[in-house]
Amino acid sequence: MFGETSGEDSGVSDEGLQLVVFELSGEEFGVDIMQVSEIIPAPEITRIPQAPECVKGLINLRGKIIVVIDLNIRLGFSPKESDELSRIIIVEVGDTVIGMLVNSVKEVMKLPLSSIEPTPEMIKSKINAEYLKGVGKLEDRLLIFLNLAKVLGEEEVDELNQLSCEEAL
Repeated sequence: MFGETSGEDSGVSDEGLQLVVFELSGEEFGVDIMQVSEIIPAPEITRIPQAPECVKGLINLRGKIIVVIDLNIRLGFSPKESDELSRIIIVEVGDTVIGMLVNSVKEVMKLPLSSIEPTPEMIKSKINAEYLKGVGKLEDRLLIFLNLAKVLGEEEVDELNQLSCEEAL
């Protein structure tokens, strides 16, 4: 599943998959480090009128307007107020740069490919199955891998692109 991807466009290497691990609603999730451009503390977020519920708002990142989505809401968890542990993971989905608000970022880690298994059916019933790439087994915990391209569909990415362009005017 992961071994098919070349090492040039993902965090996959012979040793394993390099991930940014973060927490949402008490669960640990991971995303391919190659899709992450940076991780920042959650700044003041400007709300957007009539935006979809999962869109938290906009931030100004060094002069670039970035749309921030609340990953708790997007994945069906209860929203959480931002605090000093909250982080925004700046990611690239296609040609669009998006901020994902998470409860906290735990670590950057390399996980052996042999530790990665397909997503169990039970988890698929709680979270939209297409959002998930698999589950990583660690000694005392499990990591759920997100497929960022699917968490936000193409139409939504286009819509978010338009939001950030309109607000920049």
